[in-house]
Amino acid sequence: MSVAKNPILAGFYPDPSICAVNDDYYLVNSSFAYFPGLPVMHSKDLAHWEQIGNVLDRPSQLPLKDAGVSRGLFAPTIRYNDGLFYVICTNVSFGGNFVVTAENPEGPWSEPHYIEGADGIDPSLFFDEDGKCYYIGTHPNVDGCRYDGDYFIYIQEFDVKEFKLVGKRVEAWNGALRGVHWPEGPHLYKIGDWYYIIHAEGGTGPEHAISVARSRDVFGPYEGCKRNPIFTHRHLGKIYPVQYVGHGDLFQAVNGDWYMVMLAVRPTKGFTTMGRETFLARVIFEDEWPVVNPGLGVLSDNLNIRLDEWTPELPENTWPNVSKKYEFKMMSSFGPEFMTLREPLNDSVKFDKDGLLLKCGTDNLSGTGVPSYVCLRQDSKFFEARATLYTDNLMMGTRAGLCLFQSEAFHVRFEITENRGRVVFVRGGKEELIAEDALRESPATIIMKVSGTALSVYSLNERGMQPFVRDLDISSLSTEVAGGFVGCTVGIFATDGDDREEPVFARFKSFSYERFEPVNKD
Repeated sequence: MSVAKNPILAGFYPDPSICAVNDDYYLVNSSFAYFPGLPVMHSKDLAHWEQIGNVLDRPSQLPLKDAGVSRGLFAPTIRYNDGLFYVICTNVSFGGNFVVTAENPEGPWSEPHYIEGADGIDPSLFFDEDGKCYYIGTHPNVDGCRYDGDYFIYIQEFDVKEFKLVGKRVEAWNGALRGVHWPEGPHLYKIGDWYYIIHAEGGTGPEHAISVARSRDVFGPYEGCKRNPIFTHRHLGKIYPVQYVGHGDLFQAVNGDWYMVMLAVRPTKGFTTMGRETFLARVIFEDEWPVVNPGLGVLSDNLNIRLDEWTPELPENTWPNVSKKYEFKMMSSFGPEFMTLREPLNDSVKFDKDGLLLKCGTDNLSGTGVPSYVCLRQDSKFFEARATLYTDNLMMGTRAGLCLFQSEAFHVRFEITENRGRVVFVRGGKEELIAEDALRESPATIIMKVSGTALSVYSLNERGMQPFVRDLDISSLSTEVAGGFVGCTVGIFATDGDDREEPVFARFKSFSYERFEPVNKD
């Protein structure tokens, strides 16, 4: 017996999709404009997870030039059929809907096969018992949108050899509620004699919900469950600790039990800074309809899983939801848990016996270029990030340090420049200098400590932790204020305000991200 703790993937892991292959479970999430794209998680007990790679880890697979942080990759689906893994996804910034394949989920994955004529977003694949494959996706009402979010779910046969749509297209379903907004994230299944469409409704915010329809024929007509939506938290109000529940993907474990992964958020004082996270719920069938978390009707904090407890085999830094420490002199490359914006940094990163050299790039964090920023997902409301860097090689005009990043227009930087430490808060695209003081130590250790929606910033020297800022309100680094679809990331950065012939590199000794338990939880 294992015990899964919700969320099973904490932090910025939205739009989960999962497939079971024997006793292995593989899960992918949206990654938007971060590189590499679509993290691949693996588990054997649904409680403990390790990151085994990323689906799109080559620039040729993931064009994101000038994409805003909440553009790029939307809502992937992972499936397995006849010895091959398939991931289908939408790159809303380039090319639209595409499929990649791999013999092993850790990769390598193929180049994208862009699907001609597959408009809309949130595609999924379904492999039927007769060997046929079907595409299911969502797009604007073909008769014309009467209101924002007037979408339809459509189904069409898909040729997996040629990666193209074939045959008739059927507008199969447009949601359970009258005048429904944003029927999205559809998945198609066959269980027993029924074909099921499970999809999200109401947008990905407070009105998010999961509904289901079924038919005896893959093309319908589909009838909705009279209990729709079959799962939601939208009726529980803004004070409920878990909200925005939706975007479910159904699967059967090796022991025959049924489960569903889905997204939800955990706001603090009404603000969501970590983004949408991945949760797990139990499913049973009554009258051949799915019932989610029977007898409870909401997401639970813990689930008892009738599978043997399993410990991931990869290094702990590749396990989500654990503290992470990195001594750069011990490394030759970044692990799969690290991300950059839009492209890999490649020539901007060098490891040597003294640590990490990070190029002071001319693209900054407030633009849509490729800043020298290397980050991890924020996965706790309470964490401390530290970076130790040498300051004596930073030239005039260069800056390096730590950043808590929600988007180009909303982030906080603790930067060292010209022997001074500066805390800069970017809100709505406007920069504000919050604090500035001398910081001459080299190497210097700088610290960001987050407690809910409060950020404190320190430097560390022989006298201990010296505060630059205490309890800065960072509620604006939330979905509710900043908008978009992402959660915060935290990492190291280096920028240069001058266009030099010879680049300048900031030298980092170490970086750490550690969760902590607060004295009083909010």
